[in-house]
Amino acid sequence: MVCFLIFVACTAPMERPILRYPEPLERLDEKALPSFSDDMTAQSLELAVERSLRYYDRLPGSRILRVGPGRYTVAEMKETLRLFLEILKGPEPWAEKERKITSSFDIYRAAGSGIRATVLFTGYYEPVLKASPTETAEYRYPIYRAPKDLFIVDLEKFRDRYRGERLVARIEKGEVVPYYSREEIDGEGALKGRGLEIAWFPDPVDIFFLHIQGSGKICPVGESCFQVSYALSNGRPYRSIGKYLMDRGRVFPGDMSAQAIKQYLRDNPGELREILHYNESYVFFRTVKEGPVGSLDVPVTAGRSIATDQTIFPKGALAFIRTRKPVLNPEGRIISWRSFSRFVLNQDTGGAITGPGRVDLFCGSGDEAGAVAGYMKEEGELYFLVKKRKGS
Repeated sequence: MVCFLIFVACTAPMERPILRYPEPLERLDEKALPSFSDDMTAQSLELAVERSLRYYDRLPGSRILRVGPGRYTVAEMKETLRLFLEILKGPEPWAEKERKITSSFDIYRAAGSGIRATVLFTGYYEPVLKASPTETAEYRYPIYRAPKDLFIVDLEKFRDRYRGERLVARIEKGEVVPYYSREEIDGEGALKGRGLEIAWFPDPVDIFFLHIQGSGKICPVGESCFQVSYALSNGRPYRSIGKYLMDRGRVFPGDMSAQAIKQYLRDNPGELREILHYNESYVFFRTVKEGPVGSLDVPVTAGRSIATDQTIFPKGALAFIRTRKPVLNPEGRIISWRSFSRFVLNQDTGGAITGPGRVDLFCGSGDEAGAVAGYMKEEGELYFLVKKRKGS
């Protein structure tokens, strides 16, 4: 669905090599444990946990997941979530539930990254956009389904040294070539006439940010709304237009946010193609019955789902975060920042969410969630919880 340096998340997964990092999680002793307070409803947490259980139910129970230095089976990860639900639904006051959590689970803290070894939190959301099922004079800009001539080459099958590397490509005159870039698709019409359009929109800026978020709710005029989610990308490198604007002095670093980028693009339509086409990465969508859908193919839950680098953090796992979020006035401007902590589930990933020091929080749907997500760029703490083994 997150791409940092436009300072919103780009959780649409991208084809990239698996990088190796030092141990990303450290098991904590009892003296170093955080206080497990939670600022959201128990119902939202139960829903998110059930969705991770739905994901684990599709996997062999013996499959191994890595949690820092530990190795756990899928069966153990399911036991973790079931025990947590049992504690959560119990009649005891929160202080007693917290005592049970600290005594029942091993707690791992993310090592973070950089000199300060910090975890950077950003946000992503689900846009809600008006659309047309057909092209009109007003609705001229489409989103596309995945084209049939796009294919993925797993390079690991050819050489061991290419482990984890894949190419997204097409065939042209008998030669394997990179798939079309954003400029070729949107600027030159490389996919026109193939019947791949899902819907048409009046604003190319909205579509660009829909690509970045990786999912959205589409509301055709006079018809029922439906949801789209990430299907594939063109495999081209993600290039931040936020950094592009800062490097050229068009937006100052202190003013950078998703809102600032959108405003600049709309105030300078003559530069629109140049700026948008700078990012060669392009996302193709699919319609889904229940969404928005994360990388585990289960719906993400507002405030409860996070995106991380899932090559180093366990998919579907129970986690706990502490950071800050913006408090906005009715006009969508920041009036203060508020510290918070809560339990979350690791249910998504993103092309720019790499390494042990990045987390992207799903903020929900619509403009208000988009405003919060657009401003989030805060340091914080990330923990993972796994049920203790007998005798540990």
